[in-house]
Amino acid sequence: MRPPDRITGSAAGVAAAADAHLVETKLRGEEILRGNFLQACRDTVRLPDGSQATREYVVHPGAVMIIAQLDDGRLVLERQYRYPVQRVMLEFPAGKLDPGEASLACAQRELLEETGYTAGQWARAGVLHPVISYSTEFIDIWFARDLTLGERKLDAGEFLDVLTATPAELLACCRDGQVTDAKTLTGALWLQNVLSGAWVLDWKSTTR
Repeated sequence: MRPPDRITGSAAGVAAAADAHLVETKLRGEEILRGNFLQACRDTVRLPDGSQATREYVVHPGAVMIIAQLDDGRLVLERQYRYPVQRVMLEFPAGKLDPGEASLACAQRELLEETGYTAGQWARAGVLHPVISYSTEFIDIWFARDLTLGERKLDAGEFLDVLTATPAELLACCRDGQVTDAKTLTGALWLQNVLSGAWVLDWKSTTR
């Protein structure tokens, strides 16, 4: 039996050719459903051993999440009812990209619309894929600081509460299961490492 491969710090730089034995190749596809902004597809693929299988997945336009921190260190959070899981969720502000919209522009728009805050400085942390088994969705992670509070501009049919919490309070909510939202858990990981100095952000000033 082949021993498992060992992941090292240089794993991210491995050439794509090294993954050829894992790649599935699309043979044909069909659209199952087209909604207002989501599309469901079913593809037939060739597996690495030559056999065939079907893959059903949701096509998503992509989104952003904002980790916004006030001058006193408190974080801007939201409570919002999420219909698919039938419960109110505690989460970082976030929203989907409009067609042709740049990631930073989306982050700035969503932070203002949902919370009323604008930020004088922004830093892109990275990207996360919340449901890799059945969706193309990606979420760009943005940090924001130098905040100024103004008027919220919620979309029609959008209802949410805005609140603040210290990083310690947020992490306690993650530990205790009050936060189960994948993007917010990932954001908490980023936050913890940024605050400790382990991960460094490249901050850029923006015009308000």
